[in-house]
Amino acid sequence: MTYRRGSLDVQRRVGVREAAEHVGRAVGSGIREVAAVFLEQQPFLVVGAADAAGLLWASQLTGPPGFVRATGPHRITVSGGVPEGDPLAGVLAVPGTAVGTIALDPRTRRRMRLNGVVDAGAGAAGRFSVEAEQVFSNCPKYLQKRQPLVLVSEGGGVERHGGALTPDQQAWVRSADTFFVATTAGGGVEASHRGGHPGFVRVDAPGELSWPDYPGNAMFLTLGNLATDPRAGLLFPHWESGALLQLSGRARTEYAADGSRTVRFTVASVIESRHPGRLRWSGPEYSPANPPVDAGTATGVGPAPQEGHRGSTTR
Repeated sequence: MTYRRGSLDVQRRVGVREAAEHVGRAVGSGIREVAAVFLEQQPFLVVGAADAAGLLWASQLTGPPGFVRATGPHRITVSGGVPEGDPLAGVLAVPGTAVGTIALDPRTRRRMRLNGVVDAGAGAAGRFSVEAEQVFSNCPKYLQKRQPLVLVSEGGGVERHGGALTPDQQAWVRSADTFFVATTAGGGVEASHRGGHPGFVRVDAPGELSWPDYPGNAMFLTLGNLATDPRAGLLFPHWESGALLQLSGRARTEYAADGSRTVRFTVASVIESRHPGRLRWSGPEYSPANPPVDAGTATGVGPAPQEGHRGSTTR
């Protein structure tokens, strides 16, 4: 794998260049048979991209297994399109749009990432395809185990817009054990996963979040992108109800003298939604790799909005 400049800089700073080169050899552009089988088993896909205004978002698409499938050695096709009102609904129909995707299976703690561009067949018959440029798997570290319950047909779509987190959205974030982050640099987009015990994401203010950067695979794709381009999109799924909280803004990484790293995110836009066709999951079996969370970090942890919650729309 050829790393972008930002990732190389972070790898050197942290002292993991040799490990990153070793891991990078597993990255290819082709979709192997085992990866194709994995994709066809998944009921959701996370997609990251920039909207028409340049804001970065991470979105979740759902469907019956098989709605995502490999349709060529370097191509995946997603049927059903993007929910109405989602910030990426328009751009994923535009050929050449850079996207990052992650297919994550909470049942098995497996995940696969594919980065590329929307191909010329975008938008046909309510579907879009992505031509792969990078395909690779990640380890199961920090992934919580869950079982799918049901696809829910009804829903109100987008229920709330805003420029900062409301009190109930702050509680949602504080109680999260998983979120997804989209970043960009050099014309490409990445979609990645972050996980930990509830409270690992802090709400420092209605428009400010932070979280620790736990040790990972040494690639530093997300932090490398942020070193070059601070735009980021966060997706907090509420697993039990299927509701989604999407944030777009800017992020930066702080490096402490003890070697720890903290990412600080400033909110620019918030979308809360409950789309028809959303997937509800069981409660989590936490990853044994999750570090403990300081009691002070978890202050204010509370339940996210439950099924039936409706928020007023603000703009």
